[in-house]
Amino acid sequence: MGYWGYYVVGRSERPLTELDALAGAKGMELRAEAPGGWQVWEYPSGDGEVGNMNVLAAQSGAPALFGYVMDSASVVVEAAAPESGAWTTCLARAAMAGYLNAGNEGLTLEDYFLEPRDAADRAVAWAAEAGHEVDAGPLVDVLTADPDPLAENLFFRLLDRLGVVPL
Repeated sequence: MGYWGYYVVGRSERPLTELDALAGAKGMELRAEAPGGWQVWEYPSGDGEVGNMNVLAAQSGAPALFGYVMDSASVVVEAAAPESGAWTTCLARAAMAGYLNAGNEGLTLEDYFLEPRDAADRAVAWAAEAGHEVDAGPLVDVLTADPDPLAENLFFRLLDRLGVVPL
């Protein structure tokens, strides 16, 4: 069985866990810090909510991003920024489609998540608001890649391409 849990990414001069937006996620651990106040926190949990990334972005005054890893097979990516708004996509799309098909609700990947090209365009705007100039091409590559072998590796590759946390 693979990893189930959240990664919370944001920028703040103080620990993100001190913000009200993440008050319900007790036991988060700092995974990485990067220049500019960027922080990556881990919340290993297969159930429950970590918080609201829209509220986190508003409280921190900076872009925020959540990655919910599902069995190390796929990742739900939720992002928000104070100016450019919120968007949702996923990594390891074939595995995510399998999860959706298992629910047999008749909904498709596109009913839940932005297409890779659209997600890359939103990610470029998110990164710009974070003060990083990035190209959509490498983002599309990550958004269309298969896990290698862990989907969380794709998530950290995405953070690298966004200019937030270098690999």
